[in-house]
Amino acid sequence: MQKTYLPKKQTSKDQKWYLVDATDKIVGRMATKIADTLRGKNTPIFTPHLDCGGYVIVINAEKVKFTGGKLDKKFYYTHSGFKGGIKSAPARKVLAEKPTKIIVEAVKNMLPNNKLRKVFLRKLKVYAGSEHQHEAQKPEVLAI
Repeated sequence: MQKTYLPKKQTSKDQKWYLVDATDKIVGRMATKIADTLRGKNTPIFTPHLDCGGYVIVINAEKVKFTGGKLDKKFYYTHSGFKGGIKSAPARKVLAEKPTKIIVEAVKNMLPNNKLRKVFLRKLKVYAGSEHQHEAQKPEVLAI
């Protein structure tokens, strides 16, 4: 009789670090691969209710690409919580001011909306330039 292997919390602690260079990468396609890696869908021990994924470092976030006319037509919204407190900004302006926000928002919207979302987002490190402070972790390059 075959039994399904169910990993324990302790076995999912050996997590790898991955490096993604966002230069000339399309936002949505890159965010899909990053979200799958954060969840651990590329590992053989993937379990939906556990954190089986690795850490992802994204560099050169300001050099990311949008397809079509999304640079001017796509808007990012924030709300202060008060009446009439909604603000919107086109992707071109957000890319110039906070390039890391674009990648974080894209990955966040591709993760499941449950308690694990915060855990996964803590494992995502996004940098606007090519410098990062995680050399000691020896990240592997993630092919996208």
